Amino acid sequence: MKINNKYTALALAMLMTASSCSDSFLDESPTTAISVEHAIKTDGDMMEATAGMYRVLQGYYLFGRNATVFGDMLADNVYLSSSNSNRLIPHNNFTFVAGNAETRMLWQQAYYAILQANRIIGSEIAENDNVKYLKGEAYAVRALCYLNLVNWFATPHTVNPSAPGVPVVTVSTDVAGPLTLPARNTVAEVYAQILSDLQTAFAMMPATTPTIHISNTNFFSKYAVKALEARAQLYKGDYQKAKDAALEVVQNGGYTLSATKAAFTAYWAATTPRTDKLETLFELNNSAIANNGVEGMDWMYAKGGLGELLVTDDTYALYSPTDMRRELILDGTRGNNQVYYVNKYQNTANTDRDEIKMLRYAEVILTLAESYARLADNTNALQYLNMLAQNRDPEQKAYTLTGSELINAILLERRKELAFEGLRFFDLTRTNASYTRQNMGAKAAAIYPTVTTTDFRRLQPIPELEIAANPNVSQNPGYSN
Repeated sequence: MKINNKYTALALAMLMTASSCSDSFLDESPTTAISVEHAIKTDGDMMEATAGMYRVLQGYYLFGRNATVFGDMLADNVYLSSSNSNRLIPHNNFTFVAGNAETRMLWQQAYYAILQANRIIGSEIAENDNVKYLKGEAYAVRALCYLNLVNWFATPHTVNPSAPGVPVVTVSTDVAGPLTLPARNTVAEVYAQILSDLQTAFAMMPATTPTIHISNTNFFSKYAVKALEARAQLYKGDYQKAKDAALEVVQNGGYTLSATKAAFTAYWAATTPRTDKLETLFELNNSAIANNGVEGMDWMYAKGGLGELLVTDDTYALYSPTDMRRELILDGTRGNNQVYYVNKYQNTANTDRDEIKMLRYAEVILTLAESYARLADNTNALQYLNMLAQNRDPEQKAYTLTGSELINAILLERRKELAFEGLRFFDLTRTNASYTRQNMGAKAAAIYPTVTTTDFRRLQPIPELEIAANPNVSQNPGYSN
């Protein structure tokens, strides 16, 4: 596999401009990155660099809003109210182009986080348990970013693994040597790097969090790494390995689902990271001193914020009255219209805001169920499907389906469980499904109701500034620069 050893044009630009951003999350304390001039020389330096790496992920151009919101907005779970603040309109209306700022920043910020990970991985200080754990986190973050990039900007692995993916870069710009402009690796090559990084991280991270490190869900843990591997293997279509990774988490991770409705409600109402292995494996901090404010995902969703990203009618209709997840959607009005508000992110009135859920135990269980089903092991597939479905809805009758009907039931439970967490679009693309977007008439600014499997806008455009600066990067079909 050919791996480029330098950086993309937009990521290089980030290095020159990040320190001059006067009103972005980059200016918050702690710093977002260790600078080129201040190499990682101690465990403490590496811990600071790791904290900065996570802060890049939290930004609203990445998982703090856009990379998460797009997964539901471009699918069939949410739509933008016609009464809105002019945020994200091109993506709601499927009119985004190669010059779109949100698409450019999605690419740029992901590669900037990868650069920070590469610096940590490439540091040459002596390895101890602290260093191994922190480097393991950097490998996991790099894999997370590449999985996000390849799923937004490239054809799914399950559709065409030989299609152009994204440039894979594993060395920071700090290293000596001439700069090169990397071309796009294939989708298969990108996945090979993702899975290699995750397997390296899992092998090198001690099972116990080292003393230098806070032990909570704001940081990758050993089994959060394995949960991300399960997701990547599922998206790749390697169901045997997805099953193996998910089963590792279930059998050895020690995680649990909420035992009662009250516990489930309290879980979503909380603003602090977990230390008890309930529901969450990994989530991004959104604290009082470091959140995205009015630019955050929570602010766009919550009724107490802008409340302009609304739940589609057909999504709300999926939940029975006894399903505890329905209480995470509020029935209300906006203007003269009856609407449904997302209530997963409900703490907009607090200075300490909702954590951004990245990996949850429920997803691992559903990955395990789907993997078993696609491997024709109906007994185990039903066991894990019913474990989740009957936990969330005490009136839910046990599923007894087989074959394609069972797989469809699992995908339905994934939609219900993971709604508004950014994964729905990837389920639709990896299964190569056409879909209909609801509420795109009177309640939305434009009509784009049907997304077919041949729609070129299932892929984001490679940013035109990247292509202008790097002639080795090709554009996705359907877009012009």
